Amino acid sequence: MTAFAAFPRSRPRRLRRTPWIRAMVAEATLAPSDLILPVFVLDGADKREPVASMPGVERLSIDHLVGVAEQAARLGVPALALFPVTPVERKTEDGREAWNEDNLVCRAMRRLKREVPEVGLIADVALDPYTTHGQDGILQDGRILNDETIVALCRQASCQAAAGCDIVAPSDMMDGRIAAIRGALDEQGFADAIILSYAAKYASAFYGPFRDAVGSGRALGRADKKTYQMDPANSAEALREVAVDLAEAADMVMVKPGLPYLDIIRRVKETYDVPTFAYQVSGEYAMVMAAAQNGWLDGDAAMMETLLAFKRAGADGILTYAALDIARRLHG
Repeated sequence: MTAFAAFPRSRPRRLRRTPWIRAMVAEATLAPSDLILPVFVLDGADKREPVASMPGVERLSIDHLVGVAEQAARLGVPALALFPVTPVERKTEDGREAWNEDNLVCRAMRRLKREVPEVGLIADVALDPYTTHGQDGILQDGRILNDETIVALCRQASCQAAAGCDIVAPSDMMDGRIAAIRGALDEQGFADAIILSYAAKYASAFYGPFRDAVGSGRALGRADKKTYQMDPANSAEALREVAVDLAEAADMVMVKPGLPYLDIIRRVKETYDVPTFAYQVSGEYAMVMAAAQNGWLDGDAAMMETLLAFKRAGADGILTYAALDIARRLHG
């Protein structure tokens, strides 16, 4: 028996967590460079429209968007993700405005690259902002035409790359689109364009405010996207989807939504160890902001805690509408 055996085993001591100790022992940290700001681009000049279902978020014309990009650059937020509010008269059944080289997104990217070149640009590759029916692909007799949609997506991605896009982000969930887009980009001379695949995108109830913001919700009506987006009940399927997209040459992958799918983020990161992104989608953001407006919780603290949870789960980057506000807070 040792001299210590006579003493009862005490419970482990907890650190007294002064601010500097917390900083030293934190297992996950959040920095402005972890954040990406999604923005809604509006046609016209000197226009800004609040999104009623997303407190603090506005649709912005390109001239105002330049100012937002300048703020992002000052705060260390590395990139913007652009989503267009396509005028109704430019929407068609096949979404052909998506590959118009003078569409809203392309005009915005050309100006941003000219005036704020240090900020990266991410463009969504999907047809839903451009179709009269609000689906992500070409629709015929109530069915999404997978292969025909892929042809359109390749044209859209090439158009975006030509306008200065750094990262094309297919969010459509069509089968085989990553390989096709990579081939089209390489063929058009855009071998350096990065592909961020929305590889694990769930058919979620949390997308409603986003669809309001871009105007696809009204077009979609009572229809849904469950035939090509993932079942929220499935986890192993997400790993299979990610594996396919990586095999087809995706450079980075996305899990969407974010907070309800922290387990998926963790599984993807641990399984594949590739750059893994999470999207704090519109419904997640709106819940925190609405509760804060009603005084039900501390909005800043809740938002910070939520984003830190993404990092703890393994996300390398986070798309969030709170990116600028959180970056300001991180700067102190």
